[in-house]
Parts: sequence; structure tokens; C-alpha cells
Amino acid sequence: MTRHSRMSRIAVILGLAGLTLIGCGNADDPAKEKSAYRAGPGANEGNGELVLGTLLPQTGNLTVLGPGEFAGVGLAVKDINAAGGVLGKPVRKIDSDSGDTSTDIATQSVNRLLVEKVDTIIGAASSGVSFTVIDKITGAGVVHFSAANTSPKFTDYPDKGLYFRTAPSDVLQGRGMGELVIADGHLDTVIMALDDPYGTGLAENVEKSITAGGGKVVEKIIYDPKAASYSAEVSKVAAAEAEALVLIGFDETRKIIPELVAQGVGPDKLPVYFVDGNLGDYSKDFKRGVLKGMKGTLPGAESGDDFRKRLLEVDPKLTDFSYGPEAYDAAVLTALAAVAAKSDAGTAIATKLVDVSRDGKKCTTFADCVALLSSGENIDYDGVSGPVEFSDKGDPTEATVGIYQYGEDNTFKNIEYRAGKI
Repeated sequence: MTRHSRMSRIAVILGLAGLTLIGCGNADDPAKEKSAYRAGPGANEGNGELVLGTLLPQTGNLTVLGPGEFAGVGLAVKDINAAGGVLGKPVRKIDSDSGDTSTDIATQSVNRLLVEKVDTIIGAASSGVSFTVIDKITGAGVVHFSAANTSPKFTDYPDKGLYFRTAPSDVLQGRGMGELVIADGHLDTVIMALDDPYGTGLAENVEKSITAGGGKVVEKIIYDPKAASYSAEVSKVAAAEAEALVLIGFDETRKIIPELVAQGVGPDKLPVYFVDGNLGDYSKDFKRGVLKGMKGTLPGAESGDDFRKRLLEVDPKLTDFSYGPEAYDAAVLTALAAVAAKSDAGTAIATKLVDVSRDGKKCTTFADCVALLSSGENIDYDGVSGPVEFSDKGDPTEATVGIYQYGEDNTFKNIEYRAGKI
């Protein structure tokens, strides 16, 4: 392809991307497709005290996301109780470790939480981990509420009406990533993704977006996140002679980047893009400048400095705030649904979660929303992570994806936010 024809092709693609981007989304509005939302029967019947369990990574390959989510739930419980609690009692929180899919920690934690009679379990961060425990949680009549699960497979999962999430499906992040790569002028792309529901699902949606934008995925490499080495996979990246690499992974990214550098396809040679699973602080992992200029995507609206300062009051050591706002909103929405249902039973909470997220009077704090409920108003909670607006299947129908870029110190800063419907 000549330089002239290539630039013409990019110009046409960018012209189309300027019309679509993330903001256009799908023409249909899932929030208008109401269906009977039935919560399944279970052992959890409520006892007048709302108990939240957390199932978040204290160990495993997503530990970077744990502190922010723990802090988000902790701050929400603090705010809820300061406003009088739920059903006349303080909300109680029980924390637990989710581990990752290489262990059985999540199942053991869920067993303990169910013995403690929790009404909602907030977690896991990993879609793969959530799939290992969703049947146990929903089968007990407990709400399974994730702040970070993004696998599209949850949308139609048979969850008895008890699964919800404040993080958007990777249909949105995939679309945003594909459009970002094309907008940066890269038509031939390699995707390297870990082999789990999150990795393969996001890879599929990134590929769809790149193809729809006129680009091409010249190689898609699905790898074992527990592999001792990624030499063979990186060799495929090098052989593909692509213009960009979308790397969809978790903690193993710390092994993959040095291998990319060693084989001459590091970020200084080949533009590399991160996603929410590996967008993190690498200032202590790599030499200065290794990631400079790299970009990545992370679902979530701008939460603001004030909210971050409040999270730091809960956890002064917090350095990564990813999914903290979504965790906060998951806890607040659960509490509001319990107030609306006049019950802390998981099945009762599930029947009200959609209602408190849309089609009512706008409110942005637990205290203000409870006051409206007490006066007989229907409410529409808009949280720190965005408007939420649940579909009848428990997914956010609109959300924001942030675009971030790395500096010389191998840490990232936001350069843009893009809102869109799913």
C-alpha cells in the first residue's frame, strides 16, 4: 500500500470514527425494554440487619484492584451509617479475599460469608472468579454485585435476577479501545489476551471494533496467565509485523513487557495499549521511560479529587483508585434498594435495584435519596461512577471510559473521558 493511499484510508476511517466513537452506542435503549424481573427463591430471607460481604482480591493476579474497591465499600458503609443506616440499624460489612482462578479461595470465602448471613456480596473483581461462585451466591438468595466484572457473558447468565454490576460490559471498553487504536492511525493490530472469560471476551470486542473501523487484527494470541515465560507468544507478536499491540492481561504484564523489550517490540518500537486489567503503576517495576507515551482504557467517570481524598481517609496507603467509585455505588445502591423494599433479604433487594437506579427523581447521595424515598418519591440514583441506569438484566446502560497515557515515571494520567450507551 502506498503512503498516499494509506493516509487516505486513515482519513476516511477517522471521519467515520468522529461520527461514531463511544458516545453513539446502540440505537436501542435497554432501559426501555422492561421485562418481568424476578428474583429466585433462596435461603436468605433477611433479619432486619443489612449485611454486606466483600469478595475482593487481597491475593492473586488482580491485587492491584483490591484496595480501591475495599475502600469504596468502606466509605459507602460509613456514609450510609452516618445517615441513619438501613431499616433503623447500622449496616455491617464483612471483608473476604477472592484470590484468583488458580485457587479455591473465592469459594471458601463465599462459604464463610453465607454462614454469616450476608444479604449482598460485592465482588469479585475478576470476571473469571465471579463465574466460579455466581451459582453458589445466587442459589442462596443473595445478591451478587460486582464493581469490576466486565465480561459480556454475564448479561444473559441465568442468575435468578440476582446478579448486578456497576462496571459496564466490555462491549463498551472494546469499542472504545478499537476506536482509540484506529484514531491513532494504526490499521494492522495484534491482540494478546489472557485465556479467561475477561480476556477472550474483551479481545473479541476489540477485534470487532477495529474491523468495523476499517482496520485488521493480523494476529490474536491467547495466552496462559500462569505461564512461566512468554517468549513464544512475544515471538508471534514480532513476526506479525503489526502497527500496534493491544495487551489484555493482569499482573503477568510485568513479565510480558520485559520480553517485548528483549525481542525488539517494546513500547518504544511498537505502540502498546493497556486495558483496565493491567493499567497500573509500574514505577517500581521498569526503568524510567519504558512505558512513556503508552495509552490505556479504564471504565469509569471522573470521580474528582474530593472523592479520592475521602477514599484516602479510609485507606491512607491507597495509590490506585480503579473501581473504587463503582464499589462505592454498588454498596449505596444495595442500601437504597433495601430501604425501598423495606427488607434486607437479597431477593427483596434485587427487585428494587433497577427501580432506584432510573426513572425517578435524581439524587446523588444516600442521605438525599433516602429522604426522597421517605416522602414517597421514586428515585434515580446517580453515583460517583456515573449515572448507572440499570437495564432489566442488571447491566449499566450507559457509562464512561477513560483514556489514559503513561509518562516518563511509568505512571498514567487521564487525557480524555468518553461517555456512551451500551
